[in-house]
Amino acid sequence: MLFNRNGYVLNFSTADFDVFTTNSIGIALCNKYGLSKGKSLIAYLNSTTYGEREKLLLDLFHYYEDNMQYEYDKDYENFFCYNGYDEQYARIYQKCKDIVERIEGASSVVSQTANNLKKKFSSEYMSKQIELMLSMQATNPTNAIGAAKELIESCCKTILDALGITWSKTDDVPQLTNKTLDALNLLPANIQSTDQGTDAIKAILGNLRSIPSKLAEIRNPFGSGHGKSASFKGLEERHAKLAVGNSITFVDFVWNTYENQKQTGQKII
Repeated sequence: MLFNRNGYVLNFSTADFDVFTTNSIGIALCNKYGLSKGKSLIAYLNSTTYGEREKLLLDLFHYYEDNMQYEYDKDYENFFCYNGYDEQYARIYQKCKDIVERIEGASSVVSQTANNLKKKFSSEYMSKQIELMLSMQATNPTNAIGAAKELIESCCKTILDALGITWSKTDDVPQLTNKTLDALNLLPANIQSTDQGTDAIKAILGNLRSIPSKLAEIRNPFGSGHGKSASFKGLEERHAKLAVGNSITFVDFVWNTYENQKQTGQKII
């Protein structure tokens, strides 16, 4: 492990480590567990939620990257420390860096897309839905997934209203989705067999179409209105991030398609 070093954690003293973890996750780990820095870190990682675990590990990685460059960068000139380049830790660092870039890259893309959508929507309600959905990923994953489903529902209703297409209050999310995608020529059945890349486009549109219905399916069993057994396990932040990311992908593509068709007057995928 990059951080845990036979009971020590990087170059932290016990006091400094408690200050660091308090700033990161609000808990002084050594004080909480009464163990060494390394054992306290492991105890916390084994007992906490996915989101808090990810938060602390990302903060530790960035601390390491900023303060211990001499260990992973062979060309780094270090005049103040006897420790130097370590090939094993350099390899571990690079593997961790690849993972961190994927995690933070995905999060930044979703956040940026969400911010762009908020600027496009004239509806204050839909903008607030996006903010609420993003904020609840860690604090209330189940409700975040519900908000992800509702964002798609609001998007579809807004487009249908703008196009003068009627929908019923009894329409569920899959029905609203089908009406919207059909109106925008985005159903797999709308693709002509002579179109280039027909099979691939149909497959992608089929997956797009399934997002809302699957969000509804995963949301219903975990809703607050159903009785739960003692062994019930709720959804975690990682599930919420998956749902929110898919919801934003769907809404971004469908809304951009609607705007493009409105401007050009043509139904182009």
